[in-house]
Amino acid sequence: MDGSVHQFVAGDTSHPQSEQIYMKLEEIQQRLTSAGYKPDLSEAAMVAGVDCTKGAALRLHSERLAISFGLLNATPGAPIRILKNLRVCKDCHTISKLISKLYHVEIIVRDRIRFHHFKDGSCSCKDYW
Repeated sequence: MDGSVHQFVAGDTSHPQSEQIYMKLEEIQQRLTSAGYKPDLSEAAMVAGVDCTKGAALRLHSERLAISFGLLNATPGAPIRILKNLRVCKDCHTISKLISKLYHVEIIVRDRIRFHHFKDGSCSCKDYW
């Protein structure tokens, strides 16, 4: 963002804007739910902690934190760019498509396997990744 790299780890609260990021994440979740979004828990077992539900664990994925940060700080019309060292999970792929449509924003994600360009509710990978 503006020439600076911001790092996010799933569930992390160390970012200086952490409180605002999590508030934005809650707003995003409400808009997604209103749009009919239902979480895909098929990959959630890999991330769920002892004291955390599968759905809550999905909501704390690093790309969701990065998207929330981007929506808070990006210049209107500028894409949100994310670089991941892991593969994007199915649920995060789905919500990235929905967020691109609901918030009229381009989200560009490079994961360890593929490049994803989310725009107007679809992805450049055609849901094959």
